Amino acid sequence: QVQLVESGGGLVQAGGSLRLSCAASGRTFSTYGMGWFRQAPGKEREFVAAMTRSGSSTYYRNSVRGRFTVSRDNAKNTVYLQMNSLRPEDTAVYYCAASSTVGTSDHLYDYWGQGTQVTVSS
Repeated sequence: QVQLVESGGGLVQAGGSLRLSCAASGRTFSTYGMGWFRQAPGKEREFVAAMTRSGSSTYYRNSVRGRFTVSRDNAKNTVYLQMNSLRPEDTAVYYCAASSTVGTSDHLYDYWGQGTQVTVSS
């Protein structure tokens, strides 16, 4: 069992930056691939970024590649999402998730955080 708690969301102007954190409970964090997803009002949840257990590979949706960076610190049981050059269309609730594998489909992920709101004003 893994419990995930996101933090770091907030209100930012377009062009600004935020760093989301996701703290995981348990001693098996390093055995999970980690992903970030987001859901805007009235829209389906969508993949944002993911990282393998070791951190050797990362994956991004096209619209955030080059602006967002996913990273993890297995010693701190934490995964991060650094978001730069934010746009109003990035506004959503952001969720972190843990998977025994890693991928872009939310069906692969077994554990989810409660989400943190990110609002980007124009």
